[in-house]
Amino acid sequence: MKATTPAQHRQAIWMLLLANFFWGVSFPLIKAMALLQQRIVPGSSHWFITATSLFPRFAIAALILAFVCHRTLRTLTRSEWRQGAGLGLFAVGGMALQNDGLQFTSASTSAFLTQFYAILIPMYLAIRIRRLPPWTVWVACGLVLAGVAALARLDLQAVKLGRGELETLLSSVFFMAQILWLERAEFSGNRPLGVTCLMFVVEAGVAGVMMLALAPRGADVLALAGNVPWLGFTVALTLLCTLGSFTLMNVWQPRMTATEAGLLYTAEPLFTAMMALFLPAWFSAWGGFDYPNETLTRHLLIGGGLITAANVLAQLQPLRRP
Repeated sequence: MKATTPAQHRQAIWMLLLANFFWGVSFPLIKAMALLQQRIVPGSSHWFITATSLFPRFAIAALILAFVCHRTLRTLTRSEWRQGAGLGLFAVGGMALQNDGLQFTSASTSAFLTQFYAILIPMYLAIRIRRLPPWTVWVACGLVLAGVAALARLDLQAVKLGRGELETLLSSVFFMAQILWLERAEFSGNRPLGVTCLMFVVEAGVAGVMMLALAPRGADVLALAGNVPWLGFTVALTLLCTLGSFTLMNVWQPRMTATEAGLLYTAEPLFTAMMALFLPAWFSAWGGFDYPNETLTRHLLIGGGLITAANVLAQLQPLRRP
């Protein structure tokens, strides 16, 4: 964690909430892209759909950021190379597993299991520094899990550990590793834009290999690239949910502890639920597929209130390194 003034800490909270908002937009976008791809390229495998949603967003984002910070890229240090490569591998691993896991389990179970990193982070830090976190962190973690369960309408009797559940749990471990890797003290002097660009390059490289290896035919990739709605969704996913969110994360997360950041990131389901109230109909009208809006329910109000309360509580007595 970098040396931070109270004003910078407050600003970091708002910037990470903005990143959460962008990620909230990404879920309806990715769902829309998957539905559209099934219409453009019938019979696409789950992993091919995952790869084609990951590769273009990170490849384009890497090119844009490389143009912006090309001078920084020529002078990247060994530490910056190491941080960027680690962030890229953890992020692309978590996203690939999460997206594929959603094909084999319900959205409610997946959302609940993904948020386990809110519990895993304070547990890991407590073991590492051999000190239990304050009671506020444990209460906040409980509120987060209860809030996500309410948002997802979790049915505990329906939880089972099949392929989808195991992949989602493993993706949560990757996301936890990404958050903790970004917080490492050895990277405190690194330049975030150069690191973020390298992160995008790694993610694009992994996703690109997956896409080419899993494409049924080369013409299938060209068919996607020639579809205007699919390109529009990709541009939005790149500018808002990739360049915007990950740059904000890499710049501002080091201004707080990993525990605080992990709890703030769990506001993402709330933003997702809000976006799902109206974005699906817009996307459906443009892309020509069936993706109905969700409705405002008591689950949204209860879950959102619990998650908001958890984030406020976490700021009262956060876990810090000795």
